[in-house]
Amino acid sequence: MAGIFEDTADLDELDEALRSADAGERRVAILALADSALPDAVPLLVAAARDADAGIRLQAAIALGSFDGVEAADALTQALTDADPAVARAAAESLAEFKDPRNVVVIVPFVAHPSAFVKEAALRALKELRQPEALKPALDAMRDPNAAVRIQAVGVIGFLKLEESVPALRSAASDRDATVRRAAINALAFSQAPSSSEAIARALGDDEWPVREGAAEALGRSRGGASAKDALIGRLEDEFWQVRLKAIRSLAALKVRAAALAIAHSLTHPEPNMRKEAAAALGELRASEARGHLESAADDIDADVRKNVRWALSQLG
Repeated sequence: MAGIFEDTADLDELDEALRSADAGERRVAILALADSALPDAVPLLVAAARDADAGIRLQAAIALGSFDGVEAADALTQALTDADPAVARAAAESLAEFKDPRNVVVIVPFVAHPSAFVKEAALRALKELRQPEALKPALDAMRDPNAAVRIQAVGVIGFLKLEESVPALRSAASDRDATVRRAAINALAFSQAPSSSEAIARALGDDEWPVREGAAEALGRSRGGASAKDALIGRLEDEFWQVRLKAIRSLAALKVRAAALAIAHSLTHPEPNMRKEAAAALGELRASEARGHLESAADDIDADVRKNVRWALSQLG
C-alpha cells in the first residue's frame, strides 16, 4: 500500500508531534504514522513504544503490526515484557502478524524467557514464520512446565511439517494435559510417517473426549488414516456424539464403504447434526445398502437433514 505522505517533511512534523506533552496529540501522530505505510515511520513508532504513557505504548504496539522487519519485530518482542498487560497483549498480537523470516533471529531468544506469556507469544509468532530455525527452540519448549507454552510449541512444530519432529509429536500425544495431546494429534495429521497415524489411532481411546474427537477428525486427513478404519468404526458408539460425528466424517473421507450400515444407524440419532452428517457420508460413500435407512429418514423433522438425505439418495443411482 502506498504511503499517504508525499515527502519526509510530513514525517518530521509527526516526529515533533510525538514529542508533544499532549498525549492526545501523540496518539494522533501514531495513527498517522501507521496509515502512512512508510518504512521511515518505523523508527518513530519504535520510539513511541517506549513512551511513559501506557496508552501511547499500546497504540504504538498496534501500529507496529502494520509494518514488518527486524526493527519492528525487536520493538514488539521487547514490548512483550511491558508492565501494562494490555500493551503486552497488543505486542503479542502484532508480532503474530509478521511474515518476514528475518524476524526469527530476534524472536527466538524470547522462547527462553522466564515469563510463560512471553514464551507463548514468541512461539505463536514463530509458528506464523514457519522457518526451520524455530524447530530447536520449539522442541525445547515441549518440556516447559506450562501447558499453554507446550501447546504453542506443538503448533510451531506442526506448521513446520518436518519428519524429524514426528517423535516429539508422538511423545506430546501422551502429554499429561489433554489440550496438548489434542494439539499434537492435529499436528501429526500433517505427517507422512506411518507411525503418525498409529499414534493418532491410539488417541481414539483417550480418557478425554475432546482428544478422541481430535483423533477421529485427524485420521480423515492422515495419509495412513484408513489403517485405523476399524477403530474409527468403533468410535461410532462413543458416548459423546461429537466424537461420533468426526468419526463419520473421516470414514466418509477415507471411503470406508464397510462402515456404511454402522453410519446409517446415526440417521435416527436425537442430535440433528449427527443425522445430517450421516446422510452426507452415506451419499459420499454411494452406499446403496443403506438405501432403506435413507428412505426412512426422508421425512426427518429437520430441513437440513431432509436435504442431505435427498442428495444422498440421488448419489445411489
